[in-house]
Amino acid sequence: MGNTPTRPSTSAEDYVKVIYDLQERGTGPVTISGMAERLSVSNSSVSGMLRKLNELGFVEHQRYGAVSLTEAGTRAALSVLRRHRLLETYLVAELGYSWDEVHDEAEILEHVVSDKFVDRIAAHLGDPVVDPHGDPIPTRDGDIVERESLLLSDAEEGTRGAIVRVNDNDPDLLRYLADIDIGIGMSVEVVERQPFAGSIQITVRPGEELPERSQALGLVAAEALWISPDAK
Repeated sequence: MGNTPTRPSTSAEDYVKVIYDLQERGTGPVTISGMAERLSVSNSSVSGMLRKLNELGFVEHQRYGAVSLTEAGTRAALSVLRRHRLLETYLVAELGYSWDEVHDEAEILEHVVSDKFVDRIAAHLGDPVVDPHGDPIPTRDGDIVERESLLLSDAEEGTRGAIVRVNDNDPDLLRYLADIDIGIGMSVEVVERQPFAGSIQITVRPGEELPERSQALGLVAAEALWISPDAK
């Protein structure tokens, strides 16, 4: 991954990171409107930035078509994601931040810290492979540990698994999940899907020595959680 002097601009890093994140989460083709909503900017602003990223060789985009990263764009995205996710991990592990506080802090710091500094953080933390939200942390070479997972909202009744990832875009949602004691590593089972009621019923086991409990989840929350299903 590149060193600080050859990094893209802050805006370019923000855009390639968002494109990669949208691709990675598998929520469908990456579109201008989807990027605009995620970045809280206008469609025209996204279109203008995509032209610049195309000139840099970071994206491929045909008018009215989906947006995708080139190999160079993917490398740039992985570099900034490594910084972002390691910073989040450090803030939680060493400075006592909660998981709903770290995203905005990391958004600022990721553009100013050096790769050497980030590598020191990684070594200090024991080279973690996921951040506090379960997002995979790229290695310095751009490798990522792949894990089988599916959205809790897509899981069929009777599916059991462990929560391995949560969408960190909404701090209010993260605080809600913390309030109802749902987090990474907990075992869950889908008991009943109630699509017309906009909810699902699950059982949650926070730990091996703790009892299961019932929990109703709205679809907004269920669509923000990924589970790794137990082998059948």
